[in-house]
Amino acid sequence: MRLSATDVYAFQALGYLGHRHGSGWVGSDAIAEATGVPRPYLARVLAALAASGVLTSKKGAGGGYALARTPEDVDLREVMRAVDGPVAPLSCVSRNWYRPCEVEDRCHARGAIWERVRDAVLEALAQVTVADLARDFGAGLDYRPCLDHLLRPGA
Repeated sequence: MRLSATDVYAFQALGYLGHRHGSGWVGSDAIAEATGVPRPYLARVLAALAASGVLTSKKGAGGGYALARTPEDVDLREVMRAVDGPVAPLSCVSRNWYRPCEVEDRCHARGAIWERVRDAVLEALAQVTVADLARDFGAGLDYRPCLDHLLRPGA
C-alpha cells in the first residue's frame, strides 16, 4: 500500500469537513480555499467520497457537502477504499475486490505475507478516524507537505 495525492487531498478535505461538522453544508469553493486542494482535483475527491457514502451532498443554492456520519464514525479504511479502491496488495487477498488465483491454495506467500500485510494495514487504518484529521486541521496542521514525500518509483 502506498499513499497517493488523492489520499492526501481526501484527508485534507475531510479534516476540514470534520472540523466543521454540524455547521451545515460547505461548498466546494470554500473547501478548496480552506484546504488548498486544487478545485478540479477536489471535485473528483468529493465525488468519490459522496458516491461511497462518506459524504452527503446537496445541489443548488445553500448546498454543498457534509459528512454523512459523525467524524468519529468514519475511519480511514473506509476513506481509502472510497478514493483508491482495494487496500489489499493483491486481488487474491482482497476482502472486497477478491479475484481467485490459480495457485492460491498452495501459495505460501499468500498467507505468510500478503494476508498479513492486508490485515495490518486495514487494522491501522481502522484505528484512525476523520475526528483525528479534524483535530489536526483545528491545530493548523496541513497535509500538503506530504505530497513532497509520496513514493514515486522511477521518478
